[in-house]
Amino acid sequence: MVEFLFQPLRGDYLSNQTLSPKIIWSAAVVSIEGLNVIRSGKLVLENVNLEISKGEFVGIVGPNGGGKTTLLMTILGILQSSKGKIEVFGSNPYPTSFSGEVGWVSQTAANIPTKIRMTVRELITMGTVSRIELWPFSIHSKEKRERIEKAMELTGISHLADKDISRLSGGERQRAVIGRALASDAEVLIFDEPLVNVDRNARNGILKLLDKLCHEQEKTLLLVSHDMAAIRQSAHRVVYLDGGIQYDGHPNNLPDLID
Repeated sequence: MVEFLFQPLRGDYLSNQTLSPKIIWSAAVVSIEGLNVIRSGKLVLENVNLEISKGEFVGIVGPNGGGKTTLLMTILGILQSSKGKIEVFGSNPYPTSFSGEVGWVSQTAANIPTKIRMTVRELITMGTVSRIELWPFSIHSKEKRERIEKAMELTGISHLADKDISRLSGGERQRAVIGRALASDAEVLIFDEPLVNVDRNARNGILKLLDKLCHEQEKTLLLVSHDMAAIRQSAHRVVYLDGGIQYDGHPNNLPDLID
């Protein structure tokens, strides 16, 4: 686990209507300068400059095709930049190293085929797999068992540990895949539309969970969502992306014309 010497970022406290004040530290976990990314011969991202500090909750918004998923995949090391500099924990993330410092909950993560027979505990156990451990169910170390139990506790699904994932509600399945990311002990958690296809109660529960992960567990969160109400409610900062960064600031100051 990377250790940082913390210094306040500009001495600021960021807060909104629902979150308690939280100091944002200056240790950058993601640093991007002049980034260009080309996909299928098309320039999707151009001259992106972005720095995300430890403990921030950043919402990423923008139109379809604006480059949100491309940015996430570049941070994850799945895509390579054509120009500029990107560092995650001080290193170029490409190609993906599976070091466990970054966890990703994709847009389709909760759409697990119902034909797969797997319990919630088994699903979350998969989050502890490293690149040299190809069969997750052989893991017996005390540390990893504790990570699995903690992930279920944090996501509020300990009582579902032995339940088949095919029998979970949409909100429960989303919590389970978030738990899988937590079990990796990742410092940065990236969520791509985690509120899609969940009901109001599940939506509110997931937002409370994300708030808890940021404030109590000191995780750095990146949330991509079309749900602007959720972004305004939860994020400390919002980045509007449409080919490049068109806005980067507090959610309450996001101009209506790009809302």
